[in-house]
Amino acid sequence: MNKVSYVTQEGLDKLKDELEHLQSVERPRISKAIGEAIDKGDISENAEYDAAKDAQGLLEARIAQLQGTIASCRVIDESQIDTSKVQILNKVTIKNVKTGATMTYTMVSDSEANLKEGKLSINTPIAKALMGKVVGDIVEATIPAGVVSFEIIDIAI
Repeated sequence: MNKVSYVTQEGLDKLKDELEHLQSVERPRISKAIGEAIDKGDISENAEYDAAKDAQGLLEARIAQLQGTIASCRVIDESQIDTSKVQILNKVTIKNVKTGATMTYTMVSDSEANLKEGKLSINTPIAKALMGKVVGDIVEATIPAGVVSFEIIDIAI
């Protein structure tokens, strides 16, 4: 049983688009590759066949994973998000107490996380430290580089 994932409508749409692509484009492509490999004769020592079957297995596993994730998704109504304390879908601006550097992250589910877009999974050490805190709080998070302290400067949508 998958745990519930809270996502935006945009995040759910991305998951559905990926699933559709895998089912309608990638699955037929791999099936065709398997068929072509079989047409070449003896499959017992056919590297193309083995590679295509391996790719098919990985593809089917990803499809099953996406189906499970989509089934357990709950779309969050962004108009109902509270900004009095840090929670999922909040945009949080924090300042590194030691360096003074500021960063802004949007707290998202694992399936929507993308650090390049400033989307931080709620399961990361920094996000876990921030959850439930309010503007002005100083939080500590243990990351691979060690313990860092942040001050929460702003919470928005």
